[in-house]
Amino acid sequence: MSSIDFSTLTQKIAALLAAHPEQPVLIALDGRCGSGKTTLAGQLAEQFPASIVFHTDDYYLPPAQRIPDWEKTPCANMDLARLREELLRPARAGEPVFYRAYSCREGAYRPGQCIPAQPLSIVEGSYSHHPLLAGCYDLKVFVTCSPAEQTRRLQAREGERYPSFAARWIPLEEGYFKKYGIEEKADLVLDTTGHC
Repeated sequence: MSSIDFSTLTQKIAALLAAHPEQPVLIALDGRCGSGKTTLAGQLAEQFPASIVFHTDDYYLPPAQRIPDWEKTPCANMDLARLREELLRPARAGEPVFYRAYSCREGAYRPGQCIPAQPLSIVEGSYSHHPLLAGCYDLKVFVTCSPAEQTRRLQAREGERYPSFAARWIPLEEGYFKKYGIEEKADLVLDTTGHC
């Protein structure tokens, strides 16, 4: 699949919104850590003010609910059923979303908030294209960058934690991409190498 640029992506989203203005549009940004998913989601939210950004990082499972040796199984730390039922289904139906983020740092759920329905919902984060969420989105975008660019960005972001982060999360993520053909099954691929 050929890579697209930001302008092409915004045109595609605008066309989806125009095609059925009475129906919410949901898009998912999955891809490699450090590829710019969160940054891209923020840029899209600026481009489309009648939108809301949701993060898959808010749908981690509490440690007590994870399977043994979860670190060896891609996506075993995620509560995708809760993501689908609490966020994607109501957003798809044009209903308010009761957003209840789980904080790994705090080891607890943050207070829930009721978020009004928006014409555009942007779901960003690893595992947002998982097969358990199939059929929930109007557009699936795979965000990637070169290995060298990924290393540079993650070293800047993680600092001294980079070696353990890279050893733990990158193999899990790449295993997920390979197992489910995530990049190949995306509607669009956006390569952010060389972009801020």
